[in-house]
Amino acid sequence: MDAGDLVRSIRMAGVAGGWRPARSAWRRRRTDARDLPRRGPERARVPGAAVAAEPEPGGGAVRFERSTLRVRVAVGGAVFCGWDGAQPEPSYALASGASRNGSGGGVPEPDVRAVLEPDKDGWRVVSERVTVLVSRHGAVEIRTPGGLLLRRELPPRWWDAVDREDGESARWVQRSQTPADARVFGLGGRAAGPRLPAGAYRLWNTDPGGSFGPGDDPLYITMPVQLVVADAGCHLVFHDNTRDGQITLRDGEEGAGSGHDRPGGCEVRMEGGPLRYWVIAGTPARVLSAWTALTGRPALPPRWALGHQHSRWGFGSAQEVRRVVAGYRERGLPLSVVHLDIDHLDGHRVFTVDAGRFPDLPGLAQELGEQGIRLVSIVDPAVKAEPGLAAYDSGVAADAFVKDARGRQVRGVVWPGEAVFPDFTDPAARAWWGGLYAERLAQGFAGVWHDMNEPVSFAAFGDPTLPRSARHSLEGRGGDHREAHNVYALGMARAGYQALCELRPDRRPFLFSRSGWAGLQRYGGTWSGDVATDWAGLRASLALVLGLGLCGVPYSGPDVGGFTGTPEPELYLRWFQLGAYLPFFRTHSSILGGLREPWEFGPEVLEHARAALAERTRLMPYLETLAHIARGTGAPYVRPLWWSSPADRALRECGDAFLLGDALLVAPVLEPGATGRAVRLPRGRWYDTATGQAHRGPGQVLLAAPVGRVPVLARAGSVLPVTGPDGEPELEVWAPRAGRTGSGVVFTGDPEGWGAPRMERFVSRWDGGRVVVERDGGGEVGYRVRVRGDVEGDAGTRTGDVTQRPEGGGAEGAGA
Repeated sequence: MDAGDLVRSIRMAGVAGGWRPARSAWRRRRTDARDLPRRGPERARVPGAAVAAEPEPGGGAVRFERSTLRVRVAVGGAVFCGWDGAQPEPSYALASGASRNGSGGGVPEPDVRAVLEPDKDGWRVVSERVTVLVSRHGAVEIRTPGGLLLRRELPPRWWDAVDREDGESARWVQRSQTPADARVFGLGGRAAGPRLPAGAYRLWNTDPGGSFGPGDDPLYITMPVQLVVADAGCHLVFHDNTRDGQITLRDGEEGAGSGHDRPGGCEVRMEGGPLRYWVIAGTPARVLSAWTALTGRPALPPRWALGHQHSRWGFGSAQEVRRVVAGYRERGLPLSVVHLDIDHLDGHRVFTVDAGRFPDLPGLAQELGEQGIRLVSIVDPAVKAEPGLAAYDSGVAADAFVKDARGRQVRGVVWPGEAVFPDFTDPAARAWWGGLYAERLAQGFAGVWHDMNEPVSFAAFGDPTLPRSARHSLEGRGGDHREAHNVYALGMARAGYQALCELRPDRRPFLFSRSGWAGLQRYGGTWSGDVATDWAGLRASLALVLGLGLCGVPYSGPDVGGFTGTPEPELYLRWFQLGAYLPFFRTHSSILGGLREPWEFGPEVLEHARAALAERTRLMPYLETLAHIARGTGAPYVRPLWWSSPADRALRECGDAFLLGDALLVAPVLEPGATGRAVRLPRGRWYDTATGQAHRGPGQVLLAAPVGRVPVLARAGSVLPVTGPDGEPELEVWAPRAGRTGSGVVFTGDPEGWGAPRMERFVSRWDGGRVVVERDGGGEVGYRVRVRGDVEGDAGTRTGDVTQRPEGGGAEGAGA
């Protein structure tokens, strides 16, 4: 046990309390010692020399002395590489052509224009976006159409078991090289990001057992997804393997003009499973579009889920919920959602209600609904092993729970005590579980929040999860927890999302999950989990949101104020100000974390929080537009500063600010006592939205950051929808530079249902000394227009008019 595991075990034992975690840990250890095959002698293997090549649609197969590599370019440009006969399916990640309820599947068709052909050093596959080169000894290079190297995969190495009859796959390692200037992002939710420093990152979804900070790894969502940014271009690489593993990143070094650069790269080491991966190259927007086309477009949250949400572990009663809601109403603070944690359940049993504390939960939900506030329920996967409990008895009847190698229920310890765990890799178990959500809807809940689904079983020592020998269906293929662990929460999200679609077919589900894997975005979003209540936790919160967005999960946010501990007023306010610009805006805390309502931190914090909430309300039409853009293209709401300028090396290192869509740059305050901060700007003209002052990028500027606000800049030319002073939507237009045009899109549509949205595109330009705004394609604008900034960079606000369509000049600012 390393130091991190020891600390995690102490935390877990303290949280759970009593003797049960110790007994559970010993039981798990005995089960694995009995049922897991011992690792015997192994034989190392490399591909060897190439002996033949066979063209196939989209690429072909290259046969080596001791393995075969299959290369296929799919329609859309994604490149698949599989060794030892590995195919794209079966895969939990892929969801090409996913249907409305998040099912669907299949592999994208091969691009028949891509053909395997001989090359001077082996073979090549030329496609529209990349060229794949395969050497005669098994190295694979991914290059741009112009020949620039994006990635070189060195020949892999396997360790085959000798004389094993259980079908266990070989352990393997693959090393890669990337340009010396390359920077890596992603790998799921990592507190150390957004730019991941050199070091080792484990691929095993893990509850850290208490609050976490930037030094804690792994966390709840680990994904073998790397987004690599370099001068040569951007690419995403995804190793489609759900096993425990480790990715070790290495930074490159440039030779200061000598031409002797040391490349960067990584080592992927997996404890079995297929060696297969996908590579997607292009601009960041094109990469995320192709990635989410491959793994599923993000679910579209209902409009109310973009508002402010309040939660606390420890509301304790319906009376306390009413008190908090009344506090928001009396102070004129907007509130969209209230979340109920495990304390509303009967003895922490899932799909129950403590009738003493919440005697009429449907009535409470109706009462809040009349005020425009929805209720969201926590749902944990563990079911108390208690005969007579409806969820347990029906699960036993459906044969839905995970078993050991001898066919007995695997038991662990979670909040309700001794518990069993549904097998979410079994279609029948998913269907049974989904039926239980009818109880939540009958209680008046509008959405669900999945927690503890790494999955967690409290343990006084060792790994706080199920035995690795636990048996799973894996869609009928059969296997154990070593393969199922990382996709357990993904299967739970699938079951919940599909059930909500079926139970309430006229409404889009609202679901978010603490754990997940590649493809989680098909079913909903996520949040930070139990982030530490300190300034380091605040910085980690932003890193998580940015990293998850680059892995295809655009809807996320932290526990505002941190999960554990009571934040000082300044920290709470700065966290609140950050949260107001993130997709999922929720205050939340542990049962020992104190109250988190804005008025609990004094009158000054209350007024500044009021301003942040007002800005969130003002930006709601823009956030809704970004949600539709994410649904259609995979582009995250929150983007790194280099999103539109990946060649800017300075921006790659910036993790303390972000773009909200293309129109806004948000620079949160992440240090105590700061009343100003440096902000690095991407290329173009940027207006300080508080003062109207213009700044030109690329470069760095110093901006005021008084306690009442954080710096926010608008890209010149942007046209973004906002809520006007009278509550009606209007267009906020930031003047383009002279001789240039700007643009923006507006999405409106069904706030909760499945109706197709309406997209409107607008263009801004200068005409006779004033800025005018026009609907692209002609016709009335249909919105009040407010123009801000001007060509000289002076502050100001004007009213724009429709005149004529723009002529000439380049577009500036996509607006979203």
